[in-house]
Amino acid sequence: MNKTSNLFDNKVLCKNCNKEMKKKIIAKHGFEIRVLECLDCGNKIIHPGDEEEYKKYEGLRNKTYKVKLRVVGNSYAVSIPKEIVNFMREQERMMDDMVRLCFDDMSKLKLMFKKKSMKNGK
Repeated sequence: MNKTSNLFDNKVLCKNCNKEMKKKIIAKHGFEIRVLECLDCGNKIIHPGDEEEYKKYEGLRNKTYKVKLRVVGNSYAVSIPKEIVNFMREQERMMDDMVRLCFDDMSKLKLMFKKKSMKNGK
């Protein structure tokens, strides 16, 4: 059986200066992106899987959805498009089906899917 290994599990030499590249994690919009970086020349290699997932996120982030505001009993409801929920579940960022909602500014609401992203423990 041919076992595939992860590039980031191996020693990688910089193509510019032939020195060993160091593993690093870059945090970007809640994502942890694995990177190999040459400390001498600054050359970087981004993990292809992490880069692909981040591009999916960017595609959803730059998309605007028109959804209806509906009355349900004494509350209002807004449906979240399935592709957003599916992406959140894929990323294992959804703790459970409960979400937190708060004002971000006067014309903006914030919907949080995981406990870590809450400010001041609210």
